Amino acid sequence: MRPVAPHHVVAIDVGGTSLKGSCVDGDGHALSLERRPTRAADGPDAVIGAVLELAAELASASPDRVAVGLALPGVVDDETGTVISAANLRWRNVPIASLARERLGTTVAVMHDVRAAAVAEGLLGAARDAHDYLLITLGTGVGAAMVIRGEPYTGAHGFGGELGHVAVEPRGPLCGCGRAGCLEAFASAGHIALRYQAMADEHAEGCTARDVAQRAADGEPIAGAVWQEAIDALAIAVANYVTLLDPELIVIGGGMAAAGEELFGSLRHRLEAHMRFAKPPPVVPARLGEEAGRYGAAIGAWRAAGIDEARLRNWQAAR
Repeated sequence: MRPVAPHHVVAIDVGGTSLKGSCVDGDGHALSLERRPTRAADGPDAVIGAVLELAAELASASPDRVAVGLALPGVVDDETGTVISAANLRWRNVPIASLARERLGTTVAVMHDVRAAAVAEGLLGAARDAHDYLLITLGTGVGAAMVIRGEPYTGAHGFGGELGHVAVEPRGPLCGCGRAGCLEAFASAGHIALRYQAMADEHAEGCTARDVAQRAADGEPIAGAVWQEAIDALAIAVANYVTLLDPELIVIGGGMAAAGEELFGSLRHRLEAHMRFAKPPPVVPARLGEEAGRYGAAIGAWRAAGIDEARLRNWQAAR
């Protein structure tokens, strides 16, 4: 028997420092937004408690049967609903879907946060009507999600699509994962800021990646060198991905996307230089911003609860 869909779902995007949760109706409207601290400093059990407490509170606010969607960082097995590892949460092998079902007594869908964002961008954002695309998020780290034939690709062990930890320069700087020369060690906002601060003689303390981009645009040589190094590393990684999987579209989000043409124009130019036998696909900014993870979690919950896919496609008209 086909499951009966609820009238609302609970969607929670679990970040390293905060939880963002909403009730979302069947037309894609977020009826609320709640923000809570993740409580990571209090230990892994405290984080689990905070997630389940917020989910229970949002679920109790709706008179309807409620399904729950969770978007989570780290290495996530979407199918079993287990977070294999999440350093910022200090989680290891946490069966969060089972824990949530036991607490809430309802359907629970779990997704990797960037895969959730990619699903949302595909239905509601920059990748509408695309079936093969890559989402890259450039923030404190580099996240990525591969969508192939309309489905987010997880791989055999939950970490399919970890483009941030592809080596682009084997003799490059050490990444937080312990490997030298990862894309993240060149192109994440955190590493761009650190590399600039280490190289600049003065006026560098407290500079962000966005500051580096602006100083590069203004012609400052050190900022220009750091920024170009980041763009080159990103172009190499994207060119390799395009060569292997031939996507229709590259979507870039995260805080660094606010650099605008300094990022997108430079990346398109360098990508052209690295692609010799094929034309690069369009490179476009993500549209949903920090809403993407929550909407992806909501879509996952609706699908798990058995909502008609045609109704989900109607969400496009509502945005």
